[in-house]
Amino acid sequence: MSHTLTTKLQPGTQAPDFTLRDAKGRETALADYRGKNVIVYFYPKAATPGCTTEACDFRDSLSSLQGRGYEVIGISPDAPEALAGFTGDFSLTFPLLSDADHSVALSYGAWGEKLVDGEITEGIVRSTVVLDPEGKVTLAQYQVKAQGHVAALREALGV
Repeated sequence: MSHTLTTKLQPGTQAPDFTLRDAKGRETALADYRGKNVIVYFYPKAATPGCTTEACDFRDSLSSLQGRGYEVIGISPDAPEALAGFTGDFSLTFPLLSDADHSVALSYGAWGEKLVDGEITEGIVRSTVVLDPEGKVTLAQYQVKAQGHVAALREALGV
């Protein structure tokens, strides 16, 4: 275990910029979303039960989120090919980005130790960071549960 310490983002701070590849291998940058509110969520692994629940909840809530001015981006360490399968299998209609070296997760405080099946492992800590149109953090939630997270987030955002 490397015991990598990450700093969680706080409201009012500027979110780190990033450029990552999407499910089709195209580069997507956070800068592409300037002028919009953005929900950036980190999840451990495509097509696993919890991650599928969370992604489908975002998919099912996307029109109401977008109607209130929010875009959604999902980030995981999965390769673009795995993201493509996940997107297709579950008709996901928002970008999923590949953070293979988990550098973006580290910079957002979404990488660290966690308890999985009774064992401490290191990996993605399920997290959601909401950014304003200038890229500043308005809300940061760490160690969220997949089930019910999107509903609670919508409530917190008044959507």
